[in-house]
Amino acid sequence: MTNTKDLNEALDALARQNAELGGLAIATGVILTQLLQTITMREMNPQNAATKTIVNAEKAIEEYKTAEPHAAEMKARALEAVRQYEEQIRSVLPV
Repeated sequence: MTNTKDLNEALDALARQNAELGGLAIATGVILTQLLQTITMREMNPQNAATKTIVNAEKAIEEYKTAEPHAAEMKARALEAVRQYEEQIRSVLPV
């Protein structure tokens, strides 16, 4: 019975920690997106500046090397996040 209780407490602690990290990720993403939108809008050619930022980010992710066991999943999610940021950044830029 003790093992089950300890396991449930450990799972609950991990769930809380995961929720906290999720909240930090959301806040970081929102602040980063707003910052990039502001910076990109100040460029002479905002669409080109956004493209350059996105292409550089994708290239850096592709070249990122790690020995983590789930590196492929991590890279895939990072590339998906870049596409999400791109949509958000471009949503405020003049066409």
